[in-house]
Amino acid sequence: MPELPEVETVKRGLTPAMEGTRVTKLELRRGDLRFPFPDAFADRVSGRTIVSLGRRAKYLLVDLDDGNTLISHLGMSGSFRIEEGRIEDGAASGVPGEFHHARSKDEKHDHVVFHLQAASGPRRVVYNDPRRFGFMDMVGRADLAAHPFFRDLGPEPTGNELGAAYLAERFRDKAQPLKSALLDQKNIAGLGNIYVCEALWRAHLSPIRAAGTLVTAGGRPKVQLDLLVASIRDVIADAIAAGGSSLRDHIQTDGSLGYFQHSFSVYDRESQACRTPGCGATVARIVQAGRSTFYCATCQK
Repeated sequence: MPELPEVETVKRGLTPAMEGTRVTKLELRRGDLRFPFPDAFADRVSGRTIVSLGRRAKYLLVDLDDGNTLISHLGMSGSFRIEEGRIEDGAASGVPGEFHHARSKDEKHDHVVFHLQAASGPRRVVYNDPRRFGFMDMVGRADLAAHPFFRDLGPEPTGNELGAAYLAERFRDKAQPLKSALLDQKNIAGLGNIYVCEALWRAHLSPIRAAGTLVTAGGRPKVQLDLLVASIRDVIADAIAAGGSSLRDHIQTDGSLGYFQHSFSVYDRESQACRTPGCGATVARIVQAGRSTFYCATCQK
């Protein structure tokens, strides 16, 4: 599933193509994705102007000029494709990048089409999802924070709210494994398996140690927790700068793939040498809560 850096990359790719445009038509080629579309969804979006695009955790947010926000989740295989020009004239779409791998271009997987009018002319933004695990919803912007998707989410890993003192409050006296605590969206919004593994390696912290061991008896963060927060921020920033990690189905809006997977230190590197200088050990793989965890048992304590 695309993680926060992948969704942020998609948002940044869509922003110049969608912000300020008018939706001349929202074309739904089926009645549902993972869930049914909202009632009168196409009619409510058609004719509206797109004010801005945003992201919360792993959700894309499209703000409309009537005060509503379109919510989109990419699921396992969802992606957006930008096409310039009229279709009958032969639309020019994004050019796949050097690391492009085959994706379905069959129209049966193009489930939602935004027909847009921009100052430069018409364009389409196409949502393609072979597995149909993604979904779309709509809610008033003023009600967004109370929506079931968002009301229990913790702070963003890149925001000012995330700090060692905040995590110390959340982790105090917790016997829960550290990795599980970091994947809990109520603690931090948007962190996924890949980047938790990478951040823990950077902080030299074991994924299996109890989260509460990073907090003093008085409830203050230990120095390791400060290091962990810095590592989370750094790994997310590095991944966004690299365009995300193109594992399996993730693809950027121009068809190219992210490059961060070439910088993985532990994820998907089982039995390979740990990249910590002087460590000399190899990366191990264990399963926690049904997910693969990659770490170095020698330098992560």
